[in-house]
Amino acid sequence: MNELNHVVTELNELPSPIYGRGVGGEGGVSPSAFPLPSPLPQAGEGISEGNEVKKLKVATTSLAGCFGCHMSFLDIDERLLELVKLVEFDRSPLTDIKHCGPCDIGIIEGGLCNAENVHVLREFRANCKILIALGACAVNGGLPAQRNHLSLATILEEVYHAQHGLVSGFIPNDPELPLPLDKVHPIHEVVKVDYFIPGCPPSGDAIWQVLTDLLAEREPELGHGLIHYD
Repeated sequence: MNELNHVVTELNELPSPIYGRGVGGEGGVSPSAFPLPSPLPQAGEGISEGNEVKKLKVATTSLAGCFGCHMSFLDIDERLLELVKLVEFDRSPLTDIKHCGPCDIGIIEGGLCNAENVHVLREFRANCKILIALGACAVNGGLPAQRNHLSLATILEEVYHAQHGLVSGFIPNDPELPLPLDKVHPIHEVVKVDYFIPGCPPSGDAIWQVLTDLLAEREPELGHGLIHYD
């Protein structure tokens, strides 16, 4: 297993976990109806900064996840038409922009399983005023973290050497491949996270509630019925 030394990396000198304000609490709104909350800025008004009026800039990405949370984002349905009047998307699967520029809100789906995930996450944290962990994988590692009770050496050996039907198997060691981490980490173990939206996946209604609360400069709150796991 000497080749393993060339394809494994670890998260060294991680900062202590810094938990953000989180999202939750009692009360909230009914999950059955989500009109635009007042006083949400009207279409075309954006957010005022002195005499300047502009849209908020939002970036999203998926790390070690299944893109299910982004599918839930699309479950906002026709409300997306209202949202795009108030925000401008930077890096996102909706735009195909490859790097995150300066943004007001960054939304991260998925945990951290390789070095590229860590790089993208730190880029988002450096460029986003508010960072949101979206879904179970970003919040606590989710399903990918189920490998954490096994050593990475055992996993790679099983998949690439011992799997039934393999002939002359080998562990990939290409410089184009991101180095896997020894464990899967939730994103708050690496950077400060301002808000958490739990769920696997969170509902489109929950995502809408948090975004519109932030647009209206309110502290986001998810009431009963908006947090669930399918």
